[in-house]
Amino acid sequence: MRTKLERREHFSGLLFVAPLIAVLILVAGWPLARTLYFSFTDAYLDDSANHVLIGFRNFVDVAGDPVWWRAVRNTAIFTAISVAIETVLGLAIALLLHGAIPGRGLVRAAILVPWAMPVVVSTKIWEWMLNDQFGVVNRAIVGLGLADHGVAWVANGSLLLGVVIFIDVWMTTPFMVLLILAGLQILPEEIFEAAEVDGIPWWKRLWSITLPLLAPTIGVAVLFRVLDALRMFDLAYVLAGANVNAMTMSIYARDRLINNQELGVGSAASTMVFLLIALVAIFIVGAMRLDRSGAAER
Repeated sequence: MRTKLERREHFSGLLFVAPLIAVLILVAGWPLARTLYFSFTDAYLDDSANHVLIGFRNFVDVAGDPVWWRAVRNTAIFTAISVAIETVLGLAIALLLHGAIPGRGLVRAAILVPWAMPVVVSTKIWEWMLNDQFGVVNRAIVGLGLADHGVAWVANGSLLLGVVIFIDVWMTTPFMVLLILAGLQILPEEIFEAAEVDGIPWWKRLWSITLPLLAPTIGVAVLFRVLDALRMFDLAYVLAGANVNAMTMSIYARDRLINNQELGVGSAASTMVFLLIALVAIFIVGAMRLDRSGAAER
């Protein structure tokens, strides 16, 4: 049973967060509710007032569209590969910056540049650099004798998703570096000093001490990146538009909503994107809790 003081503190806490909850309901809850409602209608964007409820027909339409499943596949591949590479690179760079290297402050500032740049600007820069005729990347490849002519990185459908992953890794790895570096800086130095005095090799210290202590931080960083990657829209759309070779779930929803003017179907696709991301978030958070409880028992 809670004491009177605990109940009063709980009520005070609710009062403090009440304005935030109200704002969230206004800016997120209401649009989400409207999207969910329209997903059960036959509404069109140019005449949203005239519509009727049609049940789950829009969801069946989306689920039966091969383009939707291609978008799901592209999103899954993009998320798995980009997040894995960004996590490994982020950990490696964070460990390097955490050590005593010359110019560490300057390197920390410089590494933020890709992440600080707007996505549209970064994407267009790389699109020009990867141009098959006058891009600097192809000029370097031809100049080094690695190929006789430039590669159509963006125009080639089989390479397009890989280019999207590459640009995302370049832009977002600094985000992982920041989170992991923040976690490294709060780890107790005494443990590492004692292990070094005992003569434990650096790789064993990394595997047996650093990574287990850093696991919660890495888990949070991966959670943020996975959720962000699953709803990725801007990079792929700026680079390839609605090209099916790089289409993500968010681009598919936008294409049905804006290009086809199908408000009901677009809303159903958006709802399915939201539900998939929510399920992935629940799974990752649950896995992190199980890992934490298992570590506590050990």
